[in-house]
Amino acid sequence: ALTLCDGAGIDYNGVLRQTDGQIATVEILSRQPSQTEPTVSIRLFQALPKGDKMEWIIQKAVELGISEVVPVLTERCISRPDEKSMEKKLLRWQKIAVEAAKQCGRGILPTVELPLPDFNAVCDRFKDYDLVLFFYECGGVSLREVFNKEPGNRAKRIAVVTGSEGGFAAEEAARAAECGAVTVGLGPRILRCETAPLAVLSAVMTLTGNLE
Repeated sequence: ALTLCDGAGIDYNGVLRQTDGQIATVEILSRQPSQTEPTVSIRLFQALPKGDKMEWIIQKAVELGISEVVPVLTERCISRPDEKSMEKKLLRWQKIAVEAAKQCGRGILPTVELPLPDFNAVCDRFKDYDLVLFFYECGGVSLREVFNKEPGNRAKRIAVVTGSEGGFAAEEAARAAECGAVTVGLGPRILRCETAPLAVLSAVMTLTGNLE
């Protein structure tokens, strides 16, 4: 007996009937939606950090249930790889996402997009979500408050925006609010750029009933 996943959220229960080393034949007995996928779809817009921090963020974000990761080149990003370097990074990032999805039994294969060229490109996508959470080191409303009232308690498509080592410029914060994002704080401590998105995702998954 074995369970197969189609990578799109459906699990298949079956029995291995034959294999010749190259091809396996499986008899499918039943199918059902994956039990490992959260009830909300979350896309992480992550300002590009330096070094290999993005690899860590992608791996752990996938384990926590992220649907997609989108790197962003914001005003204060230190890392700005050229096109050739970025192509190599993207291949590695996607491989890390796939391996993390397999390791934790995800029902989908989360994707990593090509980096967006600036913060305005992020804001242009806000209209695609029920809720956009902009996490700002200068503070904002509490995350619990957001999910205790509408539209937070009804949101199914959520965008999370977190910064790089230098955080966000004041103009970017103002632009995010202007485009409909909710500015959220993460308490009195300044978190590292690789810690913040994982803290955020853990909290959102908890508040939406997906991490208990």
